[in-house]
Amino acid sequence: MIKDPVCGMQVDEKNAIKLVRAGENYFFCSSNCRDRFQNKPFFKNRLFIVSVIPVVLILLSLFLPALEPFRKAFLLYLKTIWWAVILGLFLGGLIDYYIPREYISKILSKKSPFTIFNAVFLGFLMSACSHGILALSIQLHKKGASNPAVVSFLLASPWANLTITIMLFGFFGLKALFIIISALVIAINTGFIFMFLEKRDLIETNKNTVEVGENFSIIEDIKIRINHYRFSFKGLIADFNGIIRGTWVLTDMVLWWIILGMLIASLAGAYIPVHFFHKFMGPTLLGLFVTLAMATIIEVCSEGSSPLAFEIYRQTHALGNSFTFLMAGVATDYTEIGLLWSNVGRRTALWMPAVTVPQVLILGYIANSIFK
Repeated sequence: MIKDPVCGMQVDEKNAIKLVRAGENYFFCSSNCRDRFQNKPFFKNRLFIVSVIPVVLILLSLFLPALEPFRKAFLLYLKTIWWAVILGLFLGGLIDYYIPREYISKILSKKSPFTIFNAVFLGFLMSACSHGILALSIQLHKKGASNPAVVSFLLASPWANLTITIMLFGFFGLKALFIIISALVIAINTGFIFMFLEKRDLIETNKNTVEVGENFSIIEDIKIRINHYRFSFKGLIADFNGIIRGTWVLTDMVLWWIILGMLIASLAGAYIPVHFFHKFMGPTLLGLFVTLAMATIIEVCSEGSSPLAFEIYRQTHALGNSFTFLMAGVATDYTEIGLLWSNVGRRTALWMPAVTVPQVLILGYIANSIFK
């Protein structure tokens, strides 16, 4: 194992991205680190390019009234999710700096049912929306979590975490139990299905996973690290720099996808008439499929989507449609699929909606049948 010269991650030469410069070999954990090492101009950076587009549109909206709805929608989304994105990126930086890959590999990489339950439980403890949780999911993948565990974590957190649980009960009362339990069931089922796909070599395996001995104890290792840690001002500065470095590497990898998702969602929210949702989202099979299509387009954040889901329920009394709007947004969101595609694997990204969408539609249909 050798170190990535940019982010410092330990990488295996066989699985790393190789670059030859001046007769020397360099190995990187990702194309992002390779590009940064090559010192590409900032204006060629994907994050810069994607960030410029909404800024330009917002500035033009000050002079073009037709763009004013986009500005209001984009700023509303930004106001809703900025804290969750920053929290997710910062927690990802903490994980990158403080959590050894051996810990994640020990908890979230074994081919065992407990791996999926551990991933879902960790997702339940998180209080970030779907886009905030993206950074954590990718960081767990970089640290060695298996792909089935990453997908289960990604599905469980947005709609079954503690914060959203309280919010959903405020909107739907006891009927929120159906949404929360169904989200957990889908996360667990999908994790087990992905374990089967991984076993059959139908999805990628995580090459960041390290072998951990059966006798390895996380608690004992933490005790050893605490005993060897020496508190000092210089050490605190080094720790802070390490966290910021990990956060920035993750930001460069994730944030452009989030901004792209906000951009498309803002355009949809600004220019698709509201009455369209109410007219075509009744408690029918057609309503479920229309809801599925719209959730794919406009899902941005769990906190932001919850009120709209309740409005769909208030207007149509179709709890299954509200559930489909919430859960399908996570399962089919282009931001999440794009991140899985570029960081976890193309087959993993394609299988996620293929596995989860049928479950969402079946449970949505059941909810419409029960809660009439």
